[in-house]
Amino acid sequence: MADAIIQPTPDKIKVLPHEQYITKDHLTPNNAPPSPLDQFCTWFKEAVEGGQVKEAEAMSLSTASPLGIPSARIVLLKQVDPRGFVFFTNYTSRKSQEILANPHAALVFYWREVHRSVRVVGRVEKLTAEENDEYFQSRPIGSRLGAWASRQSQVISEEYLDSRLHKLQERFGIPDGQGDGVVPTPEFWGGWRVIPDEVEFWSGKPSRLHDRVRYLRTEETLDDTPIWKIERLSP
Repeated sequence: MADAIIQPTPDKIKVLPHEQYITKDHLTPNNAPPSPLDQFCTWFKEAVEGGQVKEAEAMSLSTASPLGIPSARIVLLKQVDPRGFVFFTNYTSRKSQEILANPHAALVFYWREVHRSVRVVGRVEKLTAEENDEYFQSRPIGSRLGAWASRQSQVISEEYLDSRLHKLQERFGIPDGQGDGVVPTPEFWGGWRVIPDEVEFWSGKPSRLHDRVRYLRTEETLDDTPIWKIERLSP
C-alpha cells in the first residue's frame, strides 16, 4: 500500500485515495474456525512470521467512564488464552480506573503490512495475584523498577521520575538498575483480561469490498466454553 497523498489547503488537509488493499485469502463464515480465539492466533502467527508486521502485539484499547466518555490508547498484548486477551498496567491509571467503574472495553489490532485488522468488544476481569506475579517477575529488572517508579497518568514534575527511581534502586539494593535483584510485584500493578463477546476479522480487498467476518457470543454461554454465531458483514 503506497503512502497517502496529502493535499494541503488554507484551512484543511485533504487525504487523497491511495493504492488498494489486497489479501490473497478469502475469509468467510464457511471456512472460519468455530472459535474467534483460534482464528486470531492463526492470523497473529502469520503476522509475525518473518517479521512481516513490526510489533504485531500493539493494540488500541478503548475504555469509557460511567458517563460514557471514551478514551483510547495503545497497549501491548501479552497473552491470549481460552478466556481472552491479556494486557498489564498500573491499577491506578486512567484506563484501570475506567475499567473498575465500567468493566467493558474494546480492542483493535491493525496490521497494515498484511492488510488485516481485528476488532474485539468484551467484558474485563482482573488477573489473579499469582498470574500477575508470574509475568512481573519475567520482566527485565529495569521494567520492574519502572513499574514501581511510575504513578501512571498522574501529573508529575520533571525531576520526579529520576528522583523516585533512584530511591527505589537504593530500597531494593540495585544501585545501578542492573543485575538480578529482587523487586517484588507491586500491589497497584497487574493484568486485565478482555473476555470477548464480539470479535470481527477484517481483510482488505480491492475497491473497498473487504471481507468482514464477525463472531458473536450466544446468550447464556459460559466464558470458558462459549458458543459463537459467525456472520459475514457488508463492507
